[in-house]
Amino acid sequence: MAQAGRRWQRSLFPWLREWGFTQCASDPCVFTLSKDVDGITQRLILGCYVDDLFTLYSHDGDDSLYQRFTTDLASRWNVEDEGPISDLLNVDISTESDCVTLKQEKYITHLVETYLPDGVPLTFHKTQAPAAADLPSLVNDAIRTKPERSIDDADRQAYQSLVGAL
Repeated sequence: MAQAGRRWQRSLFPWLREWGFTQCASDPCVFTLSKDVDGITQRLILGCYVDDLFTLYSHDGDDSLYQRFTTDLASRWNVEDEGPISDLLNVDISTESDCVTLKQEKYITHLVETYLPDGVPLTFHKTQAPAAADLPSLVNDAIRTKPERSIDDADRQAYQSLVGAL
């Protein structure tokens, strides 16, 4: 059922706004909520991806905003708490105390193995931007290239695949 996630979002998003969440203007799948609970400001941040929710919360416990939210959510829909998150969309996530760390080491390693099978060229430097200093002139030259210059379909596909993976 390809549209199941979208249908769920059409039901979920209005419910979240009714619950008091504010939908992020720059990303409509992110919602925030701050409320005073017993004199303490508690915060929730939700990310929705298809039919998954990722929840960040400032406080937990029996009377916390997080507990109230998850209880209401579970009474409305058949949801399952899969516990602490460790990865989402090729991003490794770890938490320690009040710190959340995001890493993409595995994904970067996969890209290097896929697009640089002979290893990272010796001309690459860790502190250097991954673009040639003459990139603007290379782009201008490419734009001015005559239409009859053909680009191999395999090269075009490889280039598009790499750019899409970034």
